[in-house]
Amino acid sequence: MTSTQPKPTTTDAGIPVASDDHSLTVGPDGPIVLHDHYLIEQMANFNRERIPERQPHAKGAGAFGYFEVTNDVSAYTRAAVFQPGTRTDTLIRFSTVAGEQGSPDTWRDPRGFALKLYTSEGNLDIVGNNTPVFFIRDPLKFQHFIRSQKRRADSGLRDNDMQWDFWTLSPESAHMVTWLMGDRGIPRTWRHMNGYSSHTYSWLNADGQLFWVKYHFIADQGIEFLTQAEADELAGKDADYHRRDLYGAIKRGEYPSWTLKVQIMPFEEAKNYRFNPFDLTKVWPHGDYPLHEVGRLTLNRNVTDFHTEMEQAAFEPNNQVPGTGLSPDKMLLARGFSYADAHRARLGVNYKQIPVNSPKAGVHSYSKDGAMRIRNVSDPVYAPNSYGGPQADPAAAAEVHWSADGDMVRAAYTLRRGDDDWGQARTMVHEVLDDAARDRLVSNITGHLLGGVSEPVLERAFRYWKNVDQTLGERIEKGVREGQS
Repeated sequence: MTSTQPKPTTTDAGIPVASDDHSLTVGPDGPIVLHDHYLIEQMANFNRERIPERQPHAKGAGAFGYFEVTNDVSAYTRAAVFQPGTRTDTLIRFSTVAGEQGSPDTWRDPRGFALKLYTSEGNLDIVGNNTPVFFIRDPLKFQHFIRSQKRRADSGLRDNDMQWDFWTLSPESAHMVTWLMGDRGIPRTWRHMNGYSSHTYSWLNADGQLFWVKYHFIADQGIEFLTQAEADELAGKDADYHRRDLYGAIKRGEYPSWTLKVQIMPFEEAKNYRFNPFDLTKVWPHGDYPLHEVGRLTLNRNVTDFHTEMEQAAFEPNNQVPGTGLSPDKMLLARGFSYADAHRARLGVNYKQIPVNSPKAGVHSYSKDGAMRIRNVSDPVYAPNSYGGPQADPAAAAEVHWSADGDMVRAAYTLRRGDDDWGQARTMVHEVLDDAARDRLVSNITGHLLGGVSEPVLERAFRYWKNVDQTLGERIEKGVREGQS
């Protein structure tokens, strides 16, 4: 039988406390005494219980589950996690990009889709969004992009003019902004959206052959979206709508799942493909590189302590296991540094020892000490050594390497034949969207531009959309001008 007798309250040191209600004072009406250590502990802990929120992707939630391989892709990667029949515990976190903690889940924004696989060879992290592309291709612009989507320095308010100022001065953003302003800019739930690595990663097979890959997590529940009006209403009614939906679905036993498929490009084909395959603002057409099924991701367990299992979860694309790796994607290479650095700043240097981030594979590193180090360290604590310490094994690591040469320059990717910043956005408008979706795209963009965008930026925005599609741009301009009158 479960006891109904409550457990005694204790301090954080496990010492029973005398009262849940009253501080220690000199008489019932007298002053509080400084040596009431339990009161001091309560107040001091309260003042320190918030860790810094993430810079982008601050608002989010997720769940635990497993990934199971259903198809054989061993010809392309030696990674244990992708071998036939392998089942791996996973953690996923969904998020908005620009919103802060407490912001509505249903604001128009990309949704983060970050996955941690606790593989037998260490943690594999795949960080992405619900879109297959991104706004920029060079990491030097990333900080500026995020600031343009957040809040003004003077008023502390979000500002549509600031957003469109950045976008219209960055033509490479056109493809992503078309996604954002379309139906998928506001998914109905996290369960009803796809996840994409967006970046190009690499796979290495047992024979040492290298392949370029893009990950696609296809929602088995199908794709559903909210209209702008529905999203605005929900933002006022339930700011945690998406978080509540996921938690409730898993609690009811309605476990959401995604089928992982990958696009695979042979190493040599990247050199002469019709556009740079590492450009984060571009997709690989499925006609050129079709999807190959790998396995299924299923979420079946809710978090039980949101702070330790979700707020302290740290995802980073540099977590690559033997047989997987990064690519020459400039944004991805920079994120290989920036994500881990953000976690060290936010959670402390030993953030990988927090249980939710700790690998299930053995850890044999030479990391030593630092704040909040809890993993036991034994001598020797240096390498090389003569006392049986761990030794690097290049064959086990199976790192992905590629060659590069050229002068050091500050330049965009070299444009290849027929490549530009507008073509894929134009294809999306013409060939992917139907008439109803194009109407909603025009309505969404027009409404956003009417939200305080200044005249010089408006003029650039009209040209921006006419570069994507002349008719689309004219419809947007007409809608804005009529809305202003």
